[in-house]
Amino acid sequence: MAKNVCGIDRIIRAVAGAALIYYAMSNLPGAEDWMVPAGIVGFVLFLTALFGWCPAYLPFGIKTCKVK
Repeated sequence: MAKNVCGIDRIIRAVAGAALIYYAMSNLPGAEDWMVPAGIVGFVLFLTALFGWCPAYLPFGIKTCKVK
């Protein structure tokens, strides 16, 4: 698997993923309905940032990595 997520895209995914995971794990009032979806989306975003590869980019040919 070649990396297709790099740079600022990767940083944004990691921060947004961590924020959504934190939100899902928090016990905020009114958050009960959104805890599981937020956790799933946050986990996926964090994993794509961690591995540097996003399967949703494949059909569109998107790569945020600079070509060497």
